[in-house]
Amino acid sequence: MAQYLVTGAAGFIARRVIEMLLDRGDEVIGVDNLNDSYDVRLKYWRMDQLKPRQGFTFLQDDITRPELFAEIASKFPGIEAVIHLAARAGVRQAVEIPQVYLQTNTNGTLNLLEYCRQAGVKKFILASTSSIYGANPPLPTTEEADSSHPLQIYAASKKAAEVMAYTYHHLFGLDATVFRFFTVYGPAGRPDMVMFRFTQWIAEGKKVQITGDGSQMRGFTFVDDIARGVLAGLNPMGYEIINLGGHETVTINELLLKIEERLGKKANIEYIPRHPADADANWANVDKARRLLGWQPQVTLDLGITALVDWYLENRSWASQVLTP
Repeated sequence: MAQYLVTGAAGFIARRVIEMLLDRGDEVIGVDNLNDSYDVRLKYWRMDQLKPRQGFTFLQDDITRPELFAEIASKFPGIEAVIHLAARAGVRQAVEIPQVYLQTNTNGTLNLLEYCRQAGVKKFILASTSSIYGANPPLPTTEEADSSHPLQIYAASKKAAEVMAYTYHHLFGLDATVFRFFTVYGPAGRPDMVMFRFTQWIAEGKKVQITGDGSQMRGFTFVDDIARGVLAGLNPMGYEIINLGGHETVTINELLLKIEERLGKKANIEYIPRHPADADANWANVDKARRLLGWQPQVTLDLGITALVDWYLENRSWASQVLTP
């Protein structure tokens, strides 16, 4: 049994990571400030799944507050690794409030790295993003592809966090694994992501807005596959950047058809101008994850979409009211 600190505990990915850690008998200290970056009903639902679990301790606090980590070091001296999943996420909102993204994603990460150094925590996992590869990466995209031209502050803040993690590895020997996630989806996902939005909009008869012509391609990754990869990354590896992404790619128009089929309803579609922060395509090369972690995605897109739609229908009484910006 090990003890882990997981940031962003009320987040979409963190909830499944924590559940898997608890399932195998580990203890988890979860931190989240429960901010309103998106509809908090989803965050509270996720926390309701976690709080009754044996071995889980929740701290409602903010990673941008440096004093938090002195308190954690004092109360929980046995933490073996940090799984840093807290972030201000989303490419479009970052254009509107860039300062908040830099404060959380960059300064918050620095606070965690300092905590690891001072508390003697040897392992650090950082959640990063495929957005870091910019506008026209080679497909499928390897970790060696250019990541120096991010299209928005969200990706830029994640690039800064990656570089800082390397610096702490170089200077202090911190074992740091950076995971670049590719378009994660699943039950209780973020409401600003296309899977949740399409499901709610079609189910409730709302207009379905598609940016551009819908030919954009995405390699969607089911949340359980992502969580399994994160846990595999707890092994010592030095400093590594590793893609975690789905093995099936579809266009947005093709995705819409699949969700229509699951719901048994047709969408009322409106095509709107493309956002300049959106990339044309997103498709991961995961050879490195296979080689270093023995990881590969297992959940097919059809099974994953079904799981998401089933969750939505089971929770429709409140999920139908969630704001989908």
